[in-house]
Amino acid sequence: MEQTALVVKPRGIVPRIKAAMLDWLGVPIELTNGAFWAEFGATQNHSGERVSAEAAMRISAVWACVRLLSETISTLPLMLYRRVPERELATKHALFVMLKERPNADMTAVTFWECVVASMLLWGNAFIRIIRTGTGRTATIVALEFVHPAGVTWRRQQNGSIQYRWRDDRGREVIASDTDVLHIPAFTINGVDGLSPVAYGGNVFGGAIAAERASGSVWKRGLMLAGTFETPHSVQQKDRALFQERLIEYRSAMNAGSAPLLEGGITYKPIAINPNDAQLLETRGFSIEEICRWFRVPPFMVGHSEKSTSWGTGIEQQMIGFLTFTLRPWLKRIEQSVNRKLLLPEERSDLYAEFNFEALLRADSTGRAQFYSNMVQNGIYTRNEVRSKENLAPKKGGDDLTAQVNLAPLDMLGKTEQRRSTDNPPAPAQNAGQQKPTDDDSETP
Repeated sequence: MEQTALVVKPRGIVPRIKAAMLDWLGVPIELTNGAFWAEFGATQNHSGERVSAEAAMRISAVWACVRLLSETISTLPLMLYRRVPERELATKHALFVMLKERPNADMTAVTFWECVVASMLLWGNAFIRIIRTGTGRTATIVALEFVHPAGVTWRRQQNGSIQYRWRDDRGREVIASDTDVLHIPAFTINGVDGLSPVAYGGNVFGGAIAAERASGSVWKRGLMLAGTFETPHSVQQKDRALFQERLIEYRSAMNAGSAPLLEGGITYKPIAINPNDAQLLETRGFSIEEICRWFRVPPFMVGHSEKSTSWGTGIEQQMIGFLTFTLRPWLKRIEQSVNRKLLLPEERSDLYAEFNFEALLRADSTGRAQFYSNMVQNGIYTRNEVRSKENLAPKKGGDDLTAQVNLAPLDMLGKTEQRRSTDNPPAPAQNAGQQKPTDDDSETP
């Protein structure tokens, strides 16, 4: 199928085009050209920089935050459980393999959920197309396909349902009803559309981009800012242009240490402003902290340890806060969306999807061992359940729940030993039928 091309012409559309899009004038643009549509939907901010999802990802702090959250969540297995009669894995359900290992023919579960979380972090929404076979009550979900959120539009129809539109990787328009799309919004204030951190935090991200640009300009033109050249007489235009051309050779940081030859009474007076006076380094450091606030990530987790403790319980408490206040809301948001859209109404009372949060403990052998020990000693896990979590074979007698009895109530003290003596009386002596001789029966030597 031939793709439709769009040519941006100066006439008629110039008032709607922002400064950064003027490079696209006269260039054929396909409907699947992500670079153009990213610029078309980018936002302007106080710094004058255009901020889009792709532009924001070029900031190291944004890249680190998005990777940290998306990779961490995607490596947690999303399991399908059955409630009754006891909690167990619903391994025979069609969704079990799709959620945990292979959602479609092109992606693994890690790659799939990584894209989903990254979409919510950058665009504020994630869209998943639900592929079914059969019709009506016999329809079965056979695949989950990720849809890039940049090109998805939706509108509410007269009957109250939502209709989604986008173009696939072949340029074909796809129209789907809300029953065939799993929409997972990020933080939202209307319950339907998620808010994009890139759009709402455009001033912060634009300031970070401007700081990076200024830093690059300093290194490109030299560590010292421009100075003034003074001459006792006027300079002709041709000599002025030649002087400027020769001066370019000494501007870059690579030529630091070399100096031009000044003739004709020309003297140089540098402007005494350096990057420290301009607070360039402080600005870049503050941008990292601001970006981390938008993604609710502790700065030390993206390599920014300034003004942050790195010893004792400081990092430990920050990690607990990260798991509780950052990861858990994202996990719950995905879990409840999956349960609402992928499970039938009659299945929701028995089945539910849940991330295995304990997988994060596998990296900490000491903490994992202490956790298992507490669970076994308090009769919550059996030893074979612990061995199963560690991918070890079960052992005979390891299916019984055990608990320590050293914390018995006060009124039970001493009764445990009495019960043991009653249940297990002492064994009779070997010569029980023979009477032990007394002193009177003994013979006198």
